[in-house]
Amino acid sequence: MHVNHQHGWLETLAAFKNPRVITMLFLGFSAGIPILLIFSSLSLWLREAGVERATVTYFSWAALGYSFKFVWAPLVDQLPLPWLSRIMGRRRAWMLVAQGMIIVAILCMAMVDPQMGQSELTLMALAAVLLGFSSATQDIVIDAYRIESADADFQALMSAAYIAGYRVAMLVAGAGSLYLASWFGSTAEVYLYQAWQMTYGIMALTMIVGVVTTLVINEPQVTAERRYQYSNQQYLRFLLLFAFAVVVFIGCFYFSAEVVAGYKKTITELFANRHLASLVVESIRLGVAILLTWLIASTLVRIGLVDREMLNQTYIMPVRDFFQRYGLSMAWILLALIGLYRISDIVLGVISNVFYYDLGYSKTEIANAVKVFGVIMTIVGGFFGGLLSMRYGVIRILFAGGVLASVTNLLFMLLADIGYDLTWLYIVVSADNLAAGIASAAFVAFLSSLTNISFTAMQYAIFSSLMTLIPKVLGGYSGSMVDAIGYSNFFLITALLGVPVLILIVVSARRLE
Repeated sequence: MHVNHQHGWLETLAAFKNPRVITMLFLGFSAGIPILLIFSSLSLWLREAGVERATVTYFSWAALGYSFKFVWAPLVDQLPLPWLSRIMGRRRAWMLVAQGMIIVAILCMAMVDPQMGQSELTLMALAAVLLGFSSATQDIVIDAYRIESADADFQALMSAAYIAGYRVAMLVAGAGSLYLASWFGSTAEVYLYQAWQMTYGIMALTMIVGVVTTLVINEPQVTAERRYQYSNQQYLRFLLLFAFAVVVFIGCFYFSAEVVAGYKKTITELFANRHLASLVVESIRLGVAILLTWLIASTLVRIGLVDREMLNQTYIMPVRDFFQRYGLSMAWILLALIGLYRISDIVLGVISNVFYYDLGYSKTEIANAVKVFGVIMTIVGGFFGGLLSMRYGVIRILFAGGVLASVTNLLFMLLADIGYDLTWLYIVVSADNLAAGIASAAFVAFLSSLTNISFTAMQYAIFSSLMTLIPKVLGGYSGSMVDAIGYSNFFLITALLGVPVLILIVVSARRLE
């Protein structure tokens, strides 16, 4: 694992002009467009159309594909696309298909008026799920392309360029789509479906940036030299197994809806806590769905639907390879570091906008500071982190990013004491986003260095899913923690959460050397 190479300043600055770095800027833009079209922009569209708030929040589940993309990452890595893979190569073929599916999904959403009733809402939900799945698939391919197209020394700069493109796209899809919808005539008082239809149509057109980039770039050399090992029939049967497993999983949720509703009502009456009842029942429901899917899939494998060796190479070997390369104890240390590195800023970030609002800042002031100025500072931090990682080595900047993430959380304590002050709001947002940008660039480069080039898509998909899982789960309790101990104590705790991370970095660095 080569993460400690250092370069001179002139060599480092010259690397920004490398075509591979520039490519990631455009691919990052392509990756950043879909996410807010599922979350904030879609939520506002549905609310303007008069959809109930509870129903609106359900649509956020369409983005669960981002958290579970490691499940189908092996398919993207191993399955050839008829004709297209032979013409364009393993990565570019899947990238183009994913981008095409994203465009189709956005256009499908544009063709649905959510005000027309439940059937239209169902179609909108299906289109949103397709968008989430397609976008997560594109992320899998772009991550694999980035890792395979350059060595470890370039990964920090490439990730910085990717982050910059991603953030610019989020501005376009977030603030841009809202401006467009308003400009076309839809407001909270007067809903106009055609305004949102044209807005989402324009958002679909922005994906042309990714399509053109995919068509002009070259396939990574290491991928071009890899050959598909199995017959078309074996790949088709493997795809059928995956499709059948998905149908079983979805079927479990669909057919258990009435039973689950009854149990939720019973447990709510028993504990007088609706949220607890929902958590318990839905957790059991998810566990049963996973267990049943696994049992049926295992049965189909045993009767010979899929080649066991193929399944082993696709799902088992990438995990086994990671533990074999680093050893059992070191592998668990690295997984702990991956799962906890972003914990300080993500846990705080969940409640940050609520904090600003409670201090008396208006929605416009928060939007200008966080959504515009904060994004700019994240981009600056990303490029700065990439440059420093290439100059001083990834591990050192990984440690520095961890320190900054914790220290900047203490600034929120200061802002809590100061109260409403626009100057201090911009100081805190600047420091927080600059630190996040530096840490993210170094962290992505670090994760890239951990992957084996033979299992790029699967291993990186696991890492990127794991890195937000624990922080997001803990972040869900941030509101309750603030209610119990107050903002200042909460911010102090989030800062202290970064201390174990720093210890894990030091231990990892020594063991890796």
